[in-house]
Amino acid sequence: MDLDAYTAAHKHEWNRLTELGSRRRLSGAESDELIERYQAGATQLSAIQTTAGSTVQGDRLSIGLSRARLRFTGTSANLVSMLPTFFALQLPAALYRLRWLTLSVAVATFVIAGLYAVWALSDPQVLANLGTDKQLAQIANEDFVGYYSDNPAASFTGLVWTNNAFIAAQCIAFGIVGVYVPFVIAQNAQSLGLTAAVMFSQDKGDVFFLYIAPHGQLELTAIFVAAAAGLRIFWAWIAPGARTRGQALAEDARALFTVAIGLVLVLLVSGIIEGFVTAQPWPWPVKIGIGTLALAAFLTYMIVVGGRATRLGETGDLGEFEAGTTRIYAA
Repeated sequence: MDLDAYTAAHKHEWNRLTELGSRRRLSGAESDELIERYQAGATQLSAIQTTAGSTVQGDRLSIGLSRARLRFTGTSANLVSMLPTFFALQLPAALYRLRWLTLSVAVATFVIAGLYAVWALSDPQVLANLGTDKQLAQIANEDFVGYYSDNPAASFTGLVWTNNAFIAAQCIAFGIVGVYVPFVIAQNAQSLGLTAAVMFSQDKGDVFFLYIAPHGQLELTAIFVAAAAGLRIFWAWIAPGARTRGQALAEDARALFTVAIGLVLVLLVSGIIEGFVTAQPWPWPVKIGIGTLALAAFLTYMIVVGGRATRLGETGDLGEFEAGTTRIYAA
């Protein structure tokens, strides 16, 4: 082998390998190129070592290969050290991608709920199917309010948290089937609308809103986000664009798994508000104000922080590898 000629022929490839291995951030296409350069460089290094033994050219190529290998294999990372990146970039970026779909789900839910409420209030037979006058009065005067105070606050918080988190997880997990998320949206809207109809029929409409508002603002928004995530996965399968269906599902599912993790925490906050705030004998402006502040904080995180993270190139994809302070995006 003429080592000088061989080096001259592949120098551009080796320089490109070194360049990609030294970058702090890589796009999906650059990640693919890095892996291809690494594989070719490993073959070339083997050829050099077999024919020429230890050489300066081989040592330089070996260093470039070592740096590249660290980029796509990573180093052992402390989970705690990854949390700031997750909460400052990955999670808000994943939420930001769902902002308009979340709004659409919210509008659909409230429209359907409103239609159910109007239908039940305008047709006495519908209310009669829900219960007798005595039963409806029992619901409006005692059961609705008692639901929030019958159990100890801590256990009630845990109950509503796990129930809502399970619903959110189902929306994301079964979103690909297409029909599950619309079913959940319609079911929740129906329950909300008919409950409102019962309360208004007993002149307890104010009680309905006062007890829903403290925790419901954040809780419902979290469910809307989960439904949007499920629909996003379904749409990735239906219309993958330039990607294959497998690629589209893999990429969107990784990003939306990030959303699932975040929603567990969001629903914990709404559960705490529901368990420890809603039933308290505090002034209603204070209780509703707490819920409004919680919702405002979440929307700021989703839209403002998420928008900034997206502009920085973050996708919310958990397929990104961490290697110290560097990052590589999986294709």
